Amino acid sequence: MTGLAPWEPASHVAPRGALGQCEEMWSSLTGGWRDVVPEQHALTRAFRLPAGSSPLFPASLRTRLEMAPLGSWGLPAALLALLCCPGFGEETFKVYMWPEQAVVEHGGSQKINCSTNCLKPEFSGLETSLDKILLEEQVRWKQFLISNISKDVVVLCYFTCSGKQVSSTLNVSVFHAPEQVLLKLQPTWVTVGGNFTIECRVPAVSPLEKLTLTLLHGKELLHIQTFGKAAAVPQEAVATYTLTAHREDGRHNFSCQADLDLRSLGGSLLHLVSEPQVLNIYEPKPDNQMVIIITVVSVLLFLFVTSVLLCFIFGQQWHQRRSGAYRVQAAWRRVLGLRHSYQAQPG
Repeated sequence: MTGLAPWEPASHVAPRGALGQCEEMWSSLTGGWRDVVPEQHALTRAFRLPAGSSPLFPASLRTRLEMAPLGSWGLPAALLALLCCPGFGEETFKVYMWPEQAVVEHGGSQKINCSTNCLKPEFSGLETSLDKILLEEQVRWKQFLISNISKDVVVLCYFTCSGKQVSSTLNVSVFHAPEQVLLKLQPTWVTVGGNFTIECRVPAVSPLEKLTLTLLHGKELLHIQTFGKAAAVPQEAVATYTLTAHREDGRHNFSCQADLDLRSLGGSLLHLVSEPQVLNIYEPKPDNQMVIIITVVSVLLFLFVTSVLLCFIFGQQWHQRRSGAYRVQAAWRRVLGLRHSYQAQPG
């Protein structure tokens, strides 16, 4: 464990070489057999040798087979050791990088740790086009600082062990955080039943496909806007939504919520909310002057119609009266004429 960095994960601890593993197995099978316990090697449990019996394998793989106790088992034991230790005689190693993925704000910096399970690496380094500084190092790990990150890059870490070079890569993504969320209502005054538009803008943000805009009315969710894959440059994000105004719309504020989710890139969730906006709702009321004009016209029209009707009625009555007087006079004339005719006749 000498030379391990405190931040190196347990999976990165260098395993013993194949030879060392097999030697440990051999040594565990020598020095007298003990009662089988769960911690013993699978080979010990498989053979189930009684306590006190002669060891099955020599104390070391370097011991000549003919000198091993139970010499007749020497060759099969060696073959079994080779089968159990497929890496025997072959040294392999790996290279690790931490973090496994990184996302950095534009112009920022990032610490990168490189490590290996090789016990004695010969050469190592970090390849990148960015500015880098070696912060700390030990035999099996190094820590670097890369800075002035302005675009997405791939960083390569390498180690050389026993003449063989192995490398690992790390993707570093750049983001532009939303600095402000602008909400606008068009128009700000609207009649009941009229249409109005909610517009939300977030200037200079990236990556755009990780952004979500949510339009809210109080706590009520109105609309969610997501964006597709775009160029890795800061862009303006816009979300619009059209609604019909209701009388109760003026009781709650409208707002826009911007969420830049960088968790899939190794970052965090950035959250920002706009200033609340109020929609002014009004119902149209009739004009008083118009009411007066309509009332006066209605009264005059009523008076005109009434006068016409009265004139017609009085005219009919006057005509009937005159026609009636002429008829009476004609009747008297007829009566007087008959009277004169009786008087004129001789007795």
